[in-house]
Amino acid sequence: MRIRSHRLTALALLPFACLAVALAGCGGSSDATSASNSSSSTGTSNAAATTGSTTLQLVAYSTPKKAYDALTAAFAQTSAGKGVTFGQSFGASGSQSRAVDSGQPADVVAFSTSPDMTRLVKDGIVAKTWDDNPYKGFSSDSVVVLVVRKGNPKHITGWNDLVKPGVDVITPNPSTSGSARWNILAGYGAELKEGKSPAQALDYLKTLLTKNVSVQDSSASAALQTFTGGKGDVLLDYESDALAAKKAGDPIEIVYPQQTLLIQTPIAVTTKSSHQSQAEAFLNWQWSVAGQTIWAQKGYRPVLPSVAAKFASKFPTPPDLFTIDYLGGWTKVSKTFFAPSTGSVTKIEEAAGVPTAS
Repeated sequence: MRIRSHRLTALALLPFACLAVALAGCGGSSDATSASNSSSSTGTSNAAATTGSTTLQLVAYSTPKKAYDALTAAFAQTSAGKGVTFGQSFGASGSQSRAVDSGQPADVVAFSTSPDMTRLVKDGIVAKTWDDNPYKGFSSDSVVVLVVRKGNPKHITGWNDLVKPGVDVITPNPSTSGSARWNILAGYGAELKEGKSPAQALDYLKTLLTKNVSVQDSSASAALQTFTGGKGDVLLDYESDALAAKKAGDPIEIVYPQQTLLIQTPIAVTTKSSHQSQAEAFLNWQWSVAGQTIWAQKGYRPVLPSVAAKFASKFPTPPDLFTIDYLGGWTKVSKTFFAPSTGSVTKIEEAAGVPTAS
């Protein structure tokens, strides 16, 4: 599997070359198959759908639902999106990937982690060239953050605070959540960045998961609900999720640890789509200035440099931001940490009595 590092320069606002793109209409690991999906329809009216409009099936991980609601609605107002409606299915990333692999109709797929896309590439449902574009197939970026109660009563400043006695941490289950895998790998990588050995970093994860994490929900969305419902001192989460919760008025604060992981979420058109041109048009449009601006407004870091620069003040760059490549890439970490029965994190979870079936 090819994993390519994304542009940290755009996030850090280092000099970058402007990308010249001609885009149509320009203006996520595992998640349990038992996780519930929600569906909605956006775009033109249902009446229009019966008079020649095209319905694209978008199958995605649950966290960016509001972003996709806005994106699909805006795309439908462009010339490229005229007459296009969307059927949307949202759920935990791995379960969505497996559902498409098992036959669920999909024109566009968007996941939390690249392995969920790779599953479909292996079975010919997504083309091998899905990431051959200036954005390496990533729709947007985020980072792993620490979400705390208003006023930060436990004085959480970084990863080492999470394993202190009396600190209650909430994070999803890594066997069912792509978000959880990002969270765990962020903590592991942060320990390495501090000069710890791989064995010491794994011991950190063991302490965190067995002594301080009290609830492991099936998805990031469920974990956020648990936290905003009053459980826990710290929530490990997507920055985008935390920003949305804060905007909604939840009494939280966002702590950016010095070392954290860049989250890169893949998107692609399926080879099974009966509406390839319209699906490709939507994909290209969400990479346009208009599309990337919507991503930014919804709390996601744009992958288009010009838009990233415009929203730089909204997205602080942690001093030691690293990518999955620092840990060896998704192929390596999936096998090392999350493989059934043999993965190091899987073993920790099983010993603690946490469900690990995907």
